[in-house]
Amino acid sequence: MKYLHLISQINQTHQTLQQSAVKAVNSHITLRNWLIGYYIVEFEQNGDDRAQYGTKLLNQLAKELKLINIKINERDLRTIRSFYNTYALFIDFISFLPVYKQLSKNVIPIRGTLSPELQTTKIQEDETYYTQIFTQISYSHFVEIIKIKDITKRKFYELSTIKNTLSVRELKKQIATLSFERVGLSTNTDLAFTQLNNKIVPETATDAIKSIYFFDFLGLQNTHLVHENQLEEALINHLQNFIIELGNGFCFEARQKRILIDDEYYFIDLVFYHRLLKCHILIELKVDKFKHEHLSQLNSYVACYNDTVKQTNDNPTIGILLCTQKGNKMVEYALAGMEETLFVSKYLVQLPTKEQLIQVIVNELENL
Repeated sequence: MKYLHLISQINQTHQTLQQSAVKAVNSHITLRNWLIGYYIVEFEQNGDDRAQYGTKLLNQLAKELKLINIKINERDLRTIRSFYNTYALFIDFISFLPVYKQLSKNVIPIRGTLSPELQTTKIQEDETYYTQIFTQISYSHFVEIIKIKDITKRKFYELSTIKNTLSVRELKKQIATLSFERVGLSTNTDLAFTQLNNKIVPETATDAIKSIYFFDFLGLQNTHLVHENQLEEALINHLQNFIIELGNGFCFEARQKRILIDDEYYFIDLVFYHRLLKCHILIELKVDKFKHEHLSQLNSYVACYNDTVKQTNDNPTIGILLCTQKGNKMVEYALAGMEETLFVSKYLVQLPTKEQLIQVIVNELENL
């Protein structure tokens, strides 16, 4: 297989599966990424012209895919390759999937061969189990699970995800709080596992599609990536218009601005640049009562902007947090990194006052 053929294989796979993704988006994304991982590993091992790409293969491949409007960057490709290597045993039943049979008319079918290590593992595994996790666990979950190298521990979180329909956020929480280790240390593991599961709140249908992979796969805009109810949408619309109407140097940059922190995407409600203050202004809205984690999250966004976006001649980024619940309003400014007294004084003059921002929230709540 030559390099250009590798590009063609990925393109055909992407195009065919994208068309039918609306009906079975999770399994199709999983299938697409598993197949892409398979193609990459196959090319690395047997590609006729693989030597000329070497360690730069994924970087070059990401650039080529971008040219044909497939949103998979180099970091994603590394994850996809790791996903295939972790779940190579999916190979036993993928060829029987109807969507794969449709796809195989346009691409070379998978060979169905396994390494000696995987052949040994296969004897110990139930094929039905792999069929189950493939169809019931989304790719977004797999991205977190493949970080676990211990097979027993990985299976624990696979089963927990299936049994409790964990959201990705809840899965990450369970891993971070060492659920596997805590259950394992219990004298009654069955009871401990039951108690653990009873504390988990199943995800809603909306939570289930909050996935960067889902929206990139379907070619949707980033603004669809964060679910917003009617109140949030109305408030953000009016805040955006209100701040733009203020003038005073506000330049609108983005809504639902996507940023990357520790390999995870986050979204900032509104981003402005102030040409007089010479700094970015980030605004976060929470239709909720004030919580310290809201301010901590905003400060993380501010720090990220200062680290990755702010130019040397820019002033430190400003964050504004807006919270509201049942008529209670709160405005909090995050003054991260702004030690200079003169700049803080100028900021207080140029930005809308807390009272003005609160009034915008009050007016919109009354209208709704």
